Amino acid sequence: MGHNDAVSDTDTRPFPDPDPAALTDATGEPTADWQQHALDGLLAVLDLRPRPDEGVDVFEGASQPQPGGRVFGGQVLAQSLVAAQRTVDVERPVHSMHGYFLRAGDSTVPITFAVERLRDGRSFSARRVHALQFGRPILSMIASFQLPASGLDHAEPMPDVPPPDSLPSLGERLAEVDDDRIRFWQRHRPLDLRHVQPPIHVDVPEVLAREQAVWMRTYAELPADPALHAAVLAYASDYTLLEPVLRAHGVTWSRPGLRVASLDHAMWWHRPVRADEWLLYVQASPSASGARGLSLGRIYAADGTLAASVGQEGMIRVP
Repeated sequence: MGHNDAVSDTDTRPFPDPDPAALTDATGEPTADWQQHALDGLLAVLDLRPRPDEGVDVFEGASQPQPGGRVFGGQVLAQSLVAAQRTVDVERPVHSMHGYFLRAGDSTVPITFAVERLRDGRSFSARRVHALQFGRPILSMIASFQLPASGLDHAEPMPDVPPPDSLPSLGERLAEVDDDRIRFWQRHRPLDLRHVQPPIHVDVPEVLAREQAVWMRTYAELPADPALHAAVLAYASDYTLLEPVLRAHGVTWSRPGLRVASLDHAMWWHRPVRADEWLLYVQASPSASGARGLSLGRIYAADGTLAASVGQEGMIRVP
């Protein structure tokens, strides 16, 4: 689970600060206080500060502390989206973004987000965002925003899977695992994750498959701001998306020497949903080759509404 590749090596899984005061309950789940603490931490890093001394459309944000010192990719994606949203009329929600991870981010150093206003048309607005550290981009992203409009409407139906309340949480599944990094992550992650198939953190899957599904939602209610929910959804979309690549080959996250890094990430928002309500993340890997794996995902509301589609390619090196 540690990544040390020199290029495009933004962590693909968020392991927050190993605070020794963190407590878990008898099942291994974070206590209610720590669940709220983890969510508050996420909201804090998404609350970017304007940097008028650097330019009109320049912002700065902190990072979630990481034991390995590398910024979680979902965090910088979400922050870049927040920066772009700050320069667009609130009546134009995001409908797509495409980003490339260019360098590893240092979680101990603030990130600068420079926004370029590419276009403001009658219906669409486009923004380019560079996330910068030490004067160099760690992420380059373009996002597009649109005034709501009517038109043709269809969607791939949600698959039939067990409801989230019938599934054990990830904390319950991993409660007995003797791994400090997993324990730290369990204590601080801001989302409840419930795998439909057994997770691959430690145990090799009994059935090799290129598909999986994960229920997810934030541990507590979020403010009623659609832009914030879109950003949290972008954050969450990077949690488990490359797992189908590993699952297809019986590779676990804890395999010694495994090196995984996000290379790019694309996301399309189809319909508004809340990130603090149960969402089903359906994922599949159509291809892996050349030390790269591709995964595609669809995010559904619990009522079957298709909310978003996601695509990501990652570098995956297995010893």
